[in-house]
Amino acid sequence: MTSAEVLVDAYGRIHDLVHRAVGGLTTDQLAVQIEPAANSIAWLVWHLTRVQDDHLSDVEGSDQIWSSGGWVGRFGLPFDPGATGYGHGTEDVAAVRVPGDLLTGYHDAVHAATAEFLRGLTDADLDRIVDTSWNPPVTLGVRLVSVISDNLQHAGQAAYVRGVIERRT
Repeated sequence: MTSAEVLVDAYGRIHDLVHRAVGGLTTDQLAVQIEPAANSIAWLVWHLTRVQDDHLSDVEGSDQIWSSGGWVGRFGLPFDPGATGYGHGTEDVAAVRVPGDLLTGYHDAVHAATAEFLRGLTDADLDRIVDTSWNPPVTLGVRLVSVISDNLQHAGQAAYVRGVIERRT
């Protein structure tokens, strides 16, 4: 396997987890906060997809799918169009109240763009510096793994919340 194939597989696993966490749930179920300050499935999936979209478009030098694909308008959220969820509080989480097909549609579009970008990478590309604001500077490989880590954590949280919701009904 090449490094690109490993990365495509890892991002594919995130994609699968997102669909399993969201599939078949109502808008009300997706918006449930199991504790007053907890994140909902809708917010978690929106956030992890925004992070992937934001970070991958940055390293690729392309427009975010969120804006270029018209998703920001379809979601109609009361946030700045550049928001990714960092720093959001309970009220912001509650504002992400959208149907599952919208969440997975946006995620599918971001995943397709991510997979296309990853398939074109070589091992040498992974050493490219993409962020000099850190010491040491962040390489493309490190950024891609960072997004995988963040996304897997949030997808796992969404799966956990789904399990709680299903046990309560």
